[in-house]
Amino acid sequence: MTKTSKYSPIESHLRDSGQERVPMTFQQIERVIGAPLPPSAFRDRAMWSNNRANWVMTQYWLAAGYKTESVDMKNGRLVFRRTAPAAPPADAGSPFARSFGALKGTVTIAPGVDLTDPIAADWDAAR
Repeated sequence: MTKTSKYSPIESHLRDSGQERVPMTFQQIERVIGAPLPPSAFRDRAMWSNNRANWVMTQYWLAAGYKTESVDMKNGRLVFRRTAPAAPPADAGSPFARSFGALKGTVTIAPGVDLTDPIAADWDAAR
């Protein structure tokens, strides 16, 4: 993920687990994120689907390389199962961190050009 939210800790928790399967209760998830889950998480099964459009937190467990399975709404528990290598960490510094190097090799700077030189001799006079 590219920004931090109250659900970011679930991404870190899953990444740090190193496990193929991470069983959790809804209460454990609340402790990890440091906030209560919304009431809909306890009554709407769709909240625990792996559809990014259903809930913001979904994006974080998917970014960690996990999907939900064995969701037990009655007892408030589920299993996160690793499905893919994790995406780059959500808090990798700049929101542009993932695109760093994307244009590598597409720009050429002519020999002798000093990129630290002001663009004009009178650039300071314009202020």
